[in-house]
Amino acid sequence: MADSCICGRRKTFELCCGRFLIAGQLAKTPEQLMRSRYAAYALGGYGDYLLATWFAATASALSAEALSEKTLDWQRLEVLSSQQNGDKAEVEFRAYYRQPDQPGLQTMHEISVFQRSAGRWFYVGGEVSNQSVH
Repeated sequence: MADSCICGRRKTFELCCGRFLIAGQLAKTPEQLMRSRYAAYALGGYGDYLLATWFAATASALSAEALSEKTLDWQRLEVLSSQQNGDKAEVEFRAYYRQPDQPGLQTMHEISVFQRSAGRWFYVGGEVSNQSVH
């Protein structure tokens, strides 16, 4: 759908994830941050954004250059749940992708952990599992 953002919301990219990736706005909720981070991976080239939204203590070994590389063909995102308790939050999602030179669709299931610091949400890490979709 032309009116849908790459994250699956029925808004244009500019009004959805683009306002974070391009316009520099800050995500107000952990789900907004998770969706914009998915869009950054799906589009490629947004390693600076991914690094800037990663909790510093868990991002020390990462580089913007490596995060900018588009290594998978992300197809679709499903947010399964989102919960917040003060400055901590979790977002559970399933993302579908294709790997180069491999047939079929794969899925990544993650329960992402977020932390709010000085009014900004950051991705801390997550529990990830991958599967083939038949």
